[in-house]
Amino acid sequence: MRRVLWTAAALLVAAWLFSLVEVVAAARRDTAAPADAIVVMGAAQYNGRPSPVFKARLDHAAGLFKRRFAPRLIVAGGVGSGDSLSEAEVGRRYLLAPGTDTAAVVAIGTGRSTEPALRAAADWIHARGGHRVILVSDGFHMLRLGLIARRLDLLPLYSPARRSPIASNRRLELTYLLAESVKAPLAFLLTR
Repeated sequence: MRRVLWTAAALLVAAWLFSLVEVVAAARRDTAAPADAIVVMGAAQYNGRPSPVFKARLDHAAGLFKRRFAPRLIVAGGVGSGDSLSEAEVGRRYLLAPGTDTAAVVAIGTGRSTEPALRAAADWIHARGGHRVILVSDGFHMLRLGLIARRLDLLPLYSPARRSPIASNRRLELTYLLAESVKAPLAFLLTR
């Protein structure tokens, strides 16, 4: 019995280490290429102003959009507790600089976590015949986003926001990477 427990524990540790390596590899990879849409995942906002993390994501997505990687830029994210505006709407307002085609920047304010927000964006994209998306978020989030996107019948490309305050703080980034090494396998197992 003891041998079975040690073997099970060793397999569990090996699976977790594999997941951690995959999360770190995905965090460092940028595969942006022409797509049907750029989907930027929401983050905290404060009274209509994006947090520094959210601003870094939005700025990165805007750069991709200006380089014409996709004809649409979608901001995904719902209304947080205590907020009156969705992350998506705050992001859309931030991105609408003078001269920007307002129809090209879309706010999808459904979902207070990754899967429902991405599901709502996928529904919008599929309704317009799209399939290929560039996912923009922090690097630690890329593997899980890709797993969920594939389950939602999207072809995901990755472009992490390298100037995020999380990416520039090694200790903080490590905390998020470790958390994602557990969340990503759960997303793989639970997303339908």
